[in-house]
Amino acid sequence: MNDFFSELVKGLEPYVPGEQPKNKKYIKLNTNENPYPPSPEVIKAIREAANEDLRLYPDPECEDLRKTVSDCYGMKHKQIFVGNGSDEVLAFSFGAFFAGKKIFFPDITYSFYPVYAGLFNVAYEEIPLNKDFEIDAADYFKADGGIIIPNPNAPTSKYLDTNKIEEILKSNSKNVVIIDEAYIDFGGNTCISLLNQYANLLVIHTLSKARSLAGLRVGFAFGSEELISGLDRIKNSFNSYTLDRVALAGAVAALKDDSYFQETKKKIIQTRERTIQALKALNFIVMDSKSNFIFISHKKLEAEFIFKKLRDRGILIRFFNKPRINNFMRVTIGTDREMQVFIKALEKII
Repeated sequence: MNDFFSELVKGLEPYVPGEQPKNKKYIKLNTNENPYPPSPEVIKAIREAANEDLRLYPDPECEDLRKTVSDCYGMKHKQIFVGNGSDEVLAFSFGAFFAGKKIFFPDITYSFYPVYAGLFNVAYEEIPLNKDFEIDAADYFKADGGIIIPNPNAPTSKYLDTNKIEEILKSNSKNVVIIDEAYIDFGGNTCISLLNQYANLLVIHTLSKARSLAGLRVGFAFGSEELISGLDRIKNSFNSYTLDRVALAGAVAALKDDSYFQETKKKIIQTRERTIQALKALNFIVMDSKSNFIFISHKKLEAEFIFKKLRDRGILIRFFNKPRINNFMRVTIGTDREMQVFIKALEKII
């Protein structure tokens, strides 16, 4: 370990992102990216924003983007926070609400949560999913700390009904409850409708998935004015200008082009359902999914074997060599053509 590192850095286990190979062309079904390009309006807006004004700092309050988010979701301007991807919003949330405290989240979930916990000195307890990889809301009743739940959960793709989340909120009125809705647009119901009833609720969204903007890095949070002011305090203690002019312009254009958003989202959902049926015909166990990925296991062949064979054929998926899920694979839904190639490769492997 480097002697120049602080004790904090020495103790960190950083998040490991999905493989982004550069040596050859792969069919990438491993990082939950949208298989379709951003709206043409986004490209147009980005080109227009790439002008001489780049010499000037961007708007630190992101007023245009916050107004657009407000118009899209029917929330007040002061109930919205925007940041450099939902990962940054999550990091600021840990600092604002959980630093030096305790937090609860599922034992199988987004692996950035324990990383943030280590970074912000947050004690955490992992609540086991049940045998069907589902979150049991009752496990979070009267928790003695904050709560964060991804809905749908990743990598399991399982969705928790809004009424169950409301039960968690009711039983934890003195604790901040974060619902990470990165994949909510692919079939679930958002908890945004609960915000005006529960001051302890923070809902986090991203434009990376359903809006095809993983490369632009824009995320946002909805919450009470009090919670949003806490996020602003953390942001302005790190960097007042978290979103650049190009990202702001592209994000506004993406949110305004609702017809394109609805069209691509529908295509992904339809491809997902066709892929699930094809996989079941090949003797795969497929978890219920309301996300842009599926969680699968073959009844006879080991997951790591399939993962490696697919990689040899130029297809990347995600394999997690972790307890309970080391015989499962997470597969992002690509285009119809990509998923047909994926199914054909599995047929040959099997």
